Amino acid sequence: MDILKRFGVSMEQSLLQRFDSFIKRKSYKNRSEAIRDLIRELLVEEEWVEGGKDVAGAIIMVYDHHKRELVDKIVDIQHDFHDIIISSQHVHLDHHMCLEVVTVKGDINKVFELESKLKSIKGVKHTSLARSTLGKEL
Repeated sequence: MDILKRFGVSMEQSLLQRFDSFIKRKSYKNRSEAIRDLIRELLVEEEWVEGGKDVAGAIIMVYDHHKRELVDKIVDIQHDFHDIIISSQHVHLDHHMCLEVVTVKGDINKVFELESKLKSIKGVKHTSLARSTLGKEL
């Protein structure tokens, strides 16, 4: 574990009050925990912007499973990306709508390609990519 270092931060009182309200709403124990999380979040986002790295994340999609041949297309695409898909979870939201979470790990460009292919299938209502990290540089 790295050695903790202390440093001072100066900011306007109104900004600090808003930050303290944020900390309370998010149930942080102190400002340091919140600042560490915010910095990590920015660094993870930077990994995705820089590209060229392996990343981790989840592709979440909602679709109508009664749409003709839709499930087959989703499965076929997932098989094409078996090298970056760690797992998938299928949830029935109601009689027609399903939610699927596809957990991925690997080349960032392949993750974006998989997301794009899944998103563009007719019958997929919504797709979201939750971006995370392998954590090696945090």
